[in-house]
Amino acid sequence: YLHLRSFWNVLITPSVCVCFAGRELWVLILGQNPKQHRTGIPEFKYVGNMHGNEVLGRVLLLQLIDYLTKGYLRDPLVTRLLNSTRIHILPSMNPDGFESSGRDCMYSQGRFNKNGVDLNRNFPDAFSSDNGQLREKEVAAVMNWLKTEPFVLSANLHGGAVVASYPYDNSNGGQLHIKTRKLTCIYHMAKLSLRHILSWGYGSEIYQLNSLSFSLSLSPLSLSLSLSLSLSLSLSGGMQDYNYVWGQCLEITLELSCCKFPPESELPGLWDANRAALLAYMQQVHLGLKGQVLDSNGIPIQNASVEVEGRRNLCPFMTDRNGEYYRLLLPGSYTIKVTHPGHESVTETISVPYGPDRFSALTHNFQLQKSSSQSTPGTTVQPTCTPPGLNLSNNNNSAALLPSLSTALAAYCLLLHTLQLS
Repeated sequence: YLHLRSFWNVLITPSVCVCFAGRELWVLILGQNPKQHRTGIPEFKYVGNMHGNEVLGRVLLLQLIDYLTKGYLRDPLVTRLLNSTRIHILPSMNPDGFESSGRDCMYSQGRFNKNGVDLNRNFPDAFSSDNGQLREKEVAAVMNWLKTEPFVLSANLHGGAVVASYPYDNSNGGQLHIKTRKLTCIYHMAKLSLRHILSWGYGSEIYQLNSLSFSLSLSPLSLSLSLSLSLSLSLSGGMQDYNYVWGQCLEITLELSCCKFPPESELPGLWDANRAALLAYMQQVHLGLKGQVLDSNGIPIQNASVEVEGRRNLCPFMTDRNGEYYRLLLPGSYTIKVTHPGHESVTETISVPYGPDRFSALTHNFQLQKSSSQSTPGTTVQPTCTPPGLNLSNNNNSAALLPSLSTALAAYCLLLHTLQLS
């Protein structure tokens, strides 16, 4: 408690909802300005324990919070990361499932929430017509969360395998394939997140479900990459697709351990094996291009489309209320087209360097001039780009809560003590 109190300037702890059994979903926000978004500072998030019996992500994220707060102003990498990024960490998205889970390595109960629902099948799906289904309270809380923060990059931590999967989980029966160049950036994220496997000495895989599948074989002595056409299991209603399609946030799903509920004796070693990868993945939020779209008077324009030539997104990437945009791009030359109704479109070719080493994506602002013609160019938003409304189940009646900081800190410290990871 004393340790966290000393870092008041980099830590604030709100709760996003109360679950069916009265347990809260805690989100800890770290950064120089944790209370609100600042222009030019990208938003990153980690989510753990979506399936209650997959507990390693929960443990790792609690330990990551401890590591970041202890390392601030002591560790150069941690300090630069917190000074340049606003980091959100939700250690447990399914606390009710966690409380009901057993300790069996693979087959314990607790995957589902209190209502017996798999939260990773309950999000609206861009490729499904069944988006009127009831949303669980935990899912509704995350959907609302995405509306309040302009997240750029995210990872959802699971267990039961060693795999990194990326959008789209459900790609309309395999009909939608991500363009190769876009896939390269997403694959870069997935591969980076699995670097820790090199220290374990056994293989892993990276999947894009229902589309091109990459397999990555890792060992201490070799690294091989192969590309194959395969049809993987389709997953409808997943969180990572919802993030990417409607939240403009690239989220990948990381299966971090073959054992869903590892023995306590293995937790320190699993933290050591994953620490570097967790830090490196957060740093990738600084890939690519960022900036603002402004009008001729320098006033930010909301809902301007910022698209990369040659890439088709289900929903155009739009500027937020601050006129901000973020595009995750590997180093290279890209043609960017910016449009907004009532303004002349702007197209520019930009050379993008590698940003993570500098803890900043390339900043490039666009200025749009008012159009003089009656027929003005702009972006037509497809119907699928309007996020489905919340259709809450009957038990979803509790309002979001914001407990006091002292309550949050006490709860966090209690969780750390139960983990016995020092």
